Amino acid sequence: MDLSTLHPWFFAYVLLFLSILYFLLLSKKEGKVYNFPPSPPRLPVIGNLHQFGKIPHYSLWKLSHNYGPIMLLELGQVPTLVVSSPELAKEVLRTYDVDCCTRPMSRGQKKISYNFLDLAFCPYGEYWREMRKLCVMELFSSKRVQSYWKIREEEVKHLIDTIMKGAPNPVQMDDAMFNLTNSVICRIAFGASHKANQFENGQIKEIVADSMFLLSSFSASDLFPSSVGWIIDLITGLHSKHERCFRNFDAFFQKVLDEHLDPSRPRPENDDIIDVMLGLAQDRTTVLKLNKDHIKAILVDIFLGAVDSSSCTSVWLMAELARNPRVMKKVQEEIRNCMGRKPFVEETELEKLKYFKLVVKETLRLHPAASMLVPHETIRQCKIGGYDVLPKTRIFVNVWAIGRDPKIWANPQDFYPERFEGKDYYDFKGQNFDYLPFGSGRRSCPGMTMGLTSVMFNIANLLHCFDWELPNGMKPEEINMEEEFGLITRKKVPLYLVPVKYNWEGKKT
Repeated sequence: MDLSTLHPWFFAYVLLFLSILYFLLLSKKEGKVYNFPPSPPRLPVIGNLHQFGKIPHYSLWKLSHNYGPIMLLELGQVPTLVVSSPELAKEVLRTYDVDCCTRPMSRGQKKISYNFLDLAFCPYGEYWREMRKLCVMELFSSKRVQSYWKIREEEVKHLIDTIMKGAPNPVQMDDAMFNLTNSVICRIAFGASHKANQFENGQIKEIVADSMFLLSSFSASDLFPSSVGWIIDLITGLHSKHERCFRNFDAFFQKVLDEHLDPSRPRPENDDIIDVMLGLAQDRTTVLKLNKDHIKAILVDIFLGAVDSSSCTSVWLMAELARNPRVMKKVQEEIRNCMGRKPFVEETELEKLKYFKLVVKETLRLHPAASMLVPHETIRQCKIGGYDVLPKTRIFVNVWAIGRDPKIWANPQDFYPERFEGKDYYDFKGQNFDYLPFGSGRRSCPGMTMGLTSVMFNIANLLHCFDWELPNGMKPEEINMEEEFGLITRKKVPLYLVPVKYNWEGKKT
């Protein structure tokens, strides 16, 4: 038989038929009767995938109004639990944390032959615990974060000088914040030489953007039987995109490691993160014996967890201030009264900015960087909300929905920082499950201190040095606040603001 004479959709129909047959056979298997959470109606093969929507945290929030704060969905063949209340979040992240603390790894990633990827997205276990301890105690400790103050200061001053030279031209805040954060992270991770060599030509920016897109997209091999899904990923080119993206990561990290291992390399005044890890690799007293793959895995986690989240939070913060002139004026008065005639906000002064801290808290309530946190996966069967949850169930905690729950927050859609006054129990540590911008439990964000310090330092100086106006007579209420979903929730429409230099004598120039 000549296959070339077949209709071009023939193979697609065959795949669809095999998928339907697979699920029909699976559904007839006898098993124990479980008490599963409520579920919206499903379609054959795709399950509830069509209800996930373009903005999943919003779509699932709407679904929860009908089915409650705990729902069991089927995304293709993946059982997926969605919780959207503080009580249930506490069960997932604390009560049954040990049962729900691993991460699902994409089958597409598993088929990519890089050891550092297996380590970067490793399941919960002894290796993961040692890696997290290393990050918290060595790489992202308060002392270590403070040691990088000079890098942050130099980069923020460079941005301010650039804005002043271009004023009063509008600033595209999305690019400005991404470039600033990326430049700081590059220097902290790789050293001063990589600001010019690697960052300015866009190499890291392109790799990070591609990685975030791929990690937030659904792979057919994850959602459907592996043989079928793998073929679909090959046809759509998703597998080759994964391969190319992480090959670029590997090549870039290897080049940087080789440079650091070069005996002729001048020793920097302060160790960057690779220097720290190479030092730990030579320390024979440590439990975890680091090698190059371990170091690459940590670098992947740093870039994917730090660059996008900090820059997106900064953009949302500036957007909310531009939409709320009252809050903008109040926070600028606090910063300028505190700084006096100083032309720059120093990191040591941030603790004095009480109202500014409330503004940051309110921004993260409305716009948590990871709207549904990074997905968890159950290791063993457990009960959440009195319902049975089986092993290998993916779990989303919809912190975006919790942050807008009218049972918890008065007028939850309003940007009102004063709601946090006198409520120090709303901190960023994940102990209060009404407020979880950085998650909680074993999988909470280890880089929280570094991220918060960067956002507050960057924005405080932009607010101190400039007044910010909307371009072309735009009104505050006309700012588009649509979201673009991904692993990190971005602002869909870029934010443009016009800088007006402030001269600390009460006059704009």
